[in-house]
Amino acid sequence: MVGSKKNNMKIDSDEQKLQLMEFIVSGGHFGINVAKVSEIMKYSQYPITPMPNSNPFVEGIFRPRTETMTVINLAAYMGLPPSEDEERDILIITKLNNVETAFHVHGVEAINSVLMSAIEKPDTTIYGGEEGMATGIAKYADKLITIVDFEKILIDISPSLGFTPGDIDQLGMRNRSTKPILVVEDSPLLERLIIGSLEKAGYMNIICTSNGQEAWNLLEGYKESGRPIEEHVCAVITDIEMPLMDGHRLLKLIKEDDVLKKLPVLVFSSLITDDNRQIGDKLGAATNMSKPEIASLVKILDEQIL
Repeated sequence: MVGSKKNNMKIDSDEQKLQLMEFIVSGGHFGINVAKVSEIMKYSQYPITPMPNSNPFVEGIFRPRTETMTVINLAAYMGLPPSEDEERDILIITKLNNVETAFHVHGVEAINSVLMSAIEKPDTTIYGGEEGMATGIAKYADKLITIVDFEKILIDISPSLGFTPGDIDQLGMRNRSTKPILVVEDSPLLERLIIGSLEKAGYMNIICTSNGQEAWNLLEGYKESGRPIEEHVCAVITDIEMPLMDGHRLLKLIKEDDVLKKLPVLVFSSLITDDNRQIGDKLGAATNMSKPEIASLVKILDEQIL
């Protein structure tokens, strides 16, 4: 597995399974969507150069080929003990929001095909709510695997990789709108950032759910009210990877429904690969936008509903 690259589609919008790479940190079992992994390498394969005055969770930088990458010590970030045998350690290379980063972990166990229905929303009292680093808990075999919010880690360490309501300033003067927007996002931190940006853009009626299943239940309830769907929601902004039901499955259900299919669905995710863009286009997404391009997302939202 070391040095291998993963290029095939990782989310099946019909079977609702997630290809989850299981890795070890200080004996604990954690997971990352394989679609977020561009490569894995042996930790000892390349020298890592420390950087003065860097974040305490940043080990340094290394240059495996022509590009320089930052190495983040995941055990240090989690407050867990360091590795007992660095010769067995692994670097997980992620590509999120078009930025490659190496995460130092203590081993990679397997790639598991996990049913989305077996992934639970984490308990905020246990996993820290907005300050926590878990987006889901996967039940697989006899284990519980904590799915890590890698986007949150990157934003915590380098806030410039995220987005702020200040990004909306480039759009100029804005009018207020009370048209209801449904945001579907499993990361509490990113949900807060999206809400702040939309409110800065003038959208003052925002409804939030933390996964596709919650969003679908809400939309079905709106249908049963008998009132026009536009009185409840005028557009949906959804992430892709979420517990219980992913964004592509939600998009598919909306576009196959006679009442809901008129709703524009904007896919906003760090997983906008060529494959996932093709899936979104085929299913009828209004756009497939990569985080953190929030200002561009707002422009398309304006075109769709204003």
